[in-house]
Amino acid sequence: MSTGSSTLEINKEKYESGLNDWVQQEKAAIELIHIMGSLWYDKSVELIIFRNQLVDRSASQILALHQYAKEIVKKPISIYDSLVIAKELSNLHLAPSRIDLGRLASEWINEKEKFKNNSKDFVNEKLRDYIGDEKKKIVPKDVILYGFGRIGRILAREMVSQAGKGEQLRLRAIVTRDKSDEDIIKRADLLRADSVHGPFPGTVIEDLANKALIINGQKVHMISAKNPEEIDYTAYGINDALLIDNTGVNRDRAALGKHLQAKGVSKVLLTAPASGDIPNVVYGINQKEHAADEKIFSAASCTTNAIVPVLAVIDRTLGIDRGHIETIHSYTNDQNLLDNYHKKYRRGRSAPVNMVITETGADKAVSKALPQLAGKITGNAVRVPTPNVSLAILNLTVNKQTSKDAINEILKDAALNGGLVEQIQYLYSNETVSSDLVGNPCASIVDSPATIVSKDAKNVVLYVWYDNEYGYSRQVLRFSKYLSNVIRLTYY
Repeated sequence: MSTGSSTLEINKEKYESGLNDWVQQEKAAIELIHIMGSLWYDKSVELIIFRNQLVDRSASQILALHQYAKEIVKKPISIYDSLVIAKELSNLHLAPSRIDLGRLASEWINEKEKFKNNSKDFVNEKLRDYIGDEKKKIVPKDVILYGFGRIGRILAREMVSQAGKGEQLRLRAIVTRDKSDEDIIKRADLLRADSVHGPFPGTVIEDLANKALIINGQKVHMISAKNPEEIDYTAYGINDALLIDNTGVNRDRAALGKHLQAKGVSKVLLTAPASGDIPNVVYGINQKEHAADEKIFSAASCTTNAIVPVLAVIDRTLGIDRGHIETIHSYTNDQNLLDNYHKKYRRGRSAPVNMVITETGADKAVSKALPQLAGKITGNAVRVPTPNVSLAILNLTVNKQTSKDAINEILKDAALNGGLVEQIQYLYSNETVSSDLVGNPCASIVDSPATIVSKDAKNVVLYVWYDNEYGYSRQVLRFSKYLSNVIRLTYY
């Protein structure tokens, strides 16, 4: 055999070996998908990997997330490690919970010798506080969406997608200005297809006879009324509900309080900054800081939710003396497509063809979530011709000297450990652009390669991305679950 023929045979064998290895990994991923489905729908146990969703992901997507895990935690976590752990989890009588498979798998790699390679003993030890229904009792919460715009439709998609056994939030009604057959059909079409977030991965059926939508088998009443206080939700079998007002029209206590006059509503959550003494909450930061009898809340703004977690981490570790936040924000429905009158300065100019300097209240909202930073932060915004995903540039003067590597390590640790793992994600790629982050569930996405530290080691510039629609909506849902006392046990 010639040298050339020998080389060809070797290359062919390498190709076949690599392909076969990938096929075996995909088979393991498919087996993992089956186990995760059983855990989710039978036991209300959701498996994730370093805060990334695994349920409803394809085999190749799951393998890509394992590669992400290797890059972040620097551990050789394989799909086979995850499958071993998942099999053991499926044999346990777990309480409703959300379990990070990535953390468990990395701990298994580190500690398997301690457990003499017995994965059963390892899992039982790690999750001993999660075994047994009595560890967590959840009473499902009825939810009403008041308004059905950009945020309302994403909330509807996510609540239905996350329903599982129906033990957490149950979307029961949507309130709009009209409930004619034509309106219901149009609303259904807007829910099915989205120019930014793509098609809804499920079914939406118009039940015109009963003025409802059947979304993934869940009946959601379509209700209309001139005055919110006049609606009787109990007539639809809805009781003790959380009402999420995503219209953004009314932001004070008097107007939002009208929802509480309606029969069947017990709490109100506004998806915009509120005025007056209404608690403005960034979930993960200050959700516990309100009066016990409070019934009206605000989930603040998308920008506030993006910057506050990062500011909290930097202030805790390095101390913030002062700072400025410039938001490069995608245009919103509040702006005009073409030049026309607008009550606010500059927003009347065509959004798809202009960069528009405009105000932001995020700097003031920071002081409500982090009072220690009151008066230290300024802010402004520029609306740009992209439909979604925004960028906050944090220019901070810190009290302790630091370096690019040091501050990035601080933020990476916050993304992997502690109380903000759902809020902060750490990016390591030099090639990230805004469209890559559409559908990202985290409130703050730290672009670590872009971090800048001045020569005196006291001035820091951080670049924080956020999906101002989807990422914010996930924060709203996290807070909604907290208000409704339906948060499952978590192992992060």
